[in-house]
Amino acid sequence: MSNIETFESMLKKGNDNPLLRYSLGNEYLKEGSHLKAIEHLSKAVAQKEDYSAAWKLYGKALAENKQTEEAIRIYSKGIQIAETNGDKQAVKEMQVFLKRLSK
Repeated sequence: MSNIETFESMLKKGNDNPLLRYSLGNEYLKEGSHLKAIEHLSKAVAQKEDYSAAWKLYGKALAENKQTEEAIRIYSKGIQIAETNGDKQAVKEMQVFLKRLSK
């Protein structure tokens, strides 16, 4: 059973939480299923707005899906949240990704 199958099974059993959504988004992104990744990552940040890592991966999924304007918006929001959390590494990484998209 793949990670995606395992995580989808957990979700179907009612174990819906931000970490599970993040994990699903990450696995879908790895296999290039951008829309599925975006779906799960958007739910992860909706469930836990201060989840810096999910904002970062959400922006990446959008950027890889050529949704540049939305990726810029998500990275900007993610940077604000990571700054509030004191998550300096996530701030730096998202600032680099944002700068690349803004060129």
